[in-house]
Amino acid sequence: MFESKTGILFIAGIGFFVFAFVSNGALPMMMYKDLPEKTAEQVVNPRLVRQFRNLQDRYPEAFLKAFGELPEPKEIPADATADVRAALIADNAKLEEQVVLTSAEALRLGRQVYVGEGCWHCHSQFVRPVSNESLRFGPVAKTEEYQNELQRPVMFGTRRVGPDLSREGGRRSNDWHAVHFFKPSLVSTDSPMPDYPWLFEGAPDQPNRRGLALIAYVQWLGSWLDSYPYYEEIDHLRSSE
Repeated sequence: MFESKTGILFIAGIGFFVFAFVSNGALPMMMYKDLPEKTAEQVVNPRLVRQFRNLQDRYPEAFLKAFGELPEPKEIPADATADVRAALIADNAKLEEQVVLTSAEALRLGRQVYVGEGCWHCHSQFVRPVSNESLRFGPVAKTEEYQNELQRPVMFGTRRVGPDLSREGGRRSNDWHAVHFFKPSLVSTDSPMPDYPWLFEGAPDQPNRRGLALIAYVQWLGSWLDSYPYYEEIDHLRSSE
């Protein structure tokens, strides 16, 4: 076989195939074998909690029916003794834990709705390091962003009938998303996205449990990044005035 160029090229082709298989499969597995997979509770962050509380404020009746009432932290008086302060801090930690558990419940359901409704057919969740995608969508995707239970299986996607959604969190308000899911053409005239009226009780200001969960899930996407779009920047500008 090695007596002809064809044989040498054949063997070389097999060798390159094996090398590519090992370098693209086995090597990443070895590199990130010590990177723990996070649960939904562990990926809940203050930005998501803020959006989740905003959903409660915007749609109180629907939210109460879907997820109950989120507890508010107790105010700690400025003149509180050390013992009282410690007790209140401990109580607030328990209340915050309840909020995290409810938020994680919404994230899990929101992802199921995202998958079930086929959102991944038209939206990717992966900013590629090519074609200046970072200028349009945000930072290029990193491995650690997908190391959690909400990315099993990952929603990389290969089609972009709509935009990449991995940096969608915080870009638009909860109200915008509610109207968009109810009837996309109301906020995006030429959108080819279908209506999802079954995520509401007859009107965009009445999202049901699945609708609220999907909005929470979309607002979570990218909320873990150092740079967070829109609202946080506006708050920062307002506070600096």
